[in-house]
Amino acid sequence: MKKNVMKKGLNTICTHEGELNDEQFKGAVSPLYMSTSYAFEDVEVKRYPRYFNTPNQVALSQKIAALEHTQAAMIFGSGMAAVSTALLAFLKAGDHVVLQKTLYGGTYNFVNEEFSKYGIAYSFTNGLEPEDFESKIKENTKVIFVETPSNPLLTITDLEAVAKIAKKYGLVSMIDNTFASPVNQNPADFGIDVIIHSATKYMGGHSDICAGAVASTEEHMDRIFQLAKNLGGSLSDYTVWLLERSIKTMGIRVKAQNNNAQHMAEYLEAHSEIDKVYYPGLPNHPGHELAKSQMHGFGGMLSFELNPKYDASLFQKALQLIKPSMSLAGVESTVLSPAQTSHALIGPEERINQGISDGLIRFSVGIEEPEDLIADIEQALTKVRDGKIGLKV
Repeated sequence: MKKNVMKKGLNTICTHEGELNDEQFKGAVSPLYMSTSYAFEDVEVKRYPRYFNTPNQVALSQKIAALEHTQAAMIFGSGMAAVSTALLAFLKAGDHVVLQKTLYGGTYNFVNEEFSKYGIAYSFTNGLEPEDFESKIKENTKVIFVETPSNPLLTITDLEAVAKIAKKYGLVSMIDNTFASPVNQNPADFGIDVIIHSATKYMGGHSDICAGAVASTEEHMDRIFQLAKNLGGSLSDYTVWLLERSIKTMGIRVKAQNNNAQHMAEYLEAHSEIDKVYYPGLPNHPGHELAKSQMHGFGGMLSFELNPKYDASLFQKALQLIKPSMSLAGVESTVLSPAQTSHALIGPEERINQGISDGLIRFSVGIEEPEDLIADIEQALTKVRDGKIGLKV
């Protein structure tokens, strides 16, 4: 497949790239091919769901590749299926990988729990500066893995600098681009080799799909495919079809979430009862200028810490519109405590090392009116402050 060149607009790509034509009935949307068994004689492609090459799988992969400015892409059953397959495709016993200090808890746990079983060595950086990555490289290093903006503290890593370091040492650079989405950030434009997404999040966007995606060159994707077909992390065609439908509105959704998150971050930063706000769109964020240089928008994710006199758990229970919920990036606003959910597996000592306090609240901003979100936060603070949690105000 020839390299995609993004000549069309974002929403046009979201809507039309990689769609399947309904040749029989001329329907306006892609037909859904539910078959798990296809002909093997007198055909150009022997199709099988576990080989990631059914009609709907192929079409959606083309859409994602176009969105990420890469030659090819693949759809997986979850974000962690995408992360684990991509990493293991380029690592074997005796190899070493350098990983960013601040990562999604599931990725961190996967590395800590599984790599020793495969004889794969790993090092986490001490910081996010280019020298932090370069100083960890060894003779047997094969991969550099980053995540920016990071989950849950929204740290920003210099993509161009990491890509240059990787090329200098002949390494494969990878990124978890979930928090940004292809709408806000295209790492391939900065030289990053492999782009990974939990498609459950902004690509799905409605809290009803579990999926993952990887995008890269045809050469890298072929290597990932050779492992993926053995691990079996493919996605059912019905979910593929639903995901293709959801991506059609991703550009509109994410831009609305960008605007709302900026509004909410500024409100929270100015609030006397909020101690800290983590959002790259704020001028005082340490990665603000870097984010401006490599992102099209600052995203719909932020985190904040209440004044210690407020119990973070009680505050979340007092919310009426914003939902305390495990995942993120849906059109509805949600909050959670990373220490109890996304980063529970990494342990309290490492959470403290990463700056993740027990009182930290991660806020996935949806598409509601900001005024309604603000009103909900205010009433929740009042309930907790007045000891009226559980009572209607």
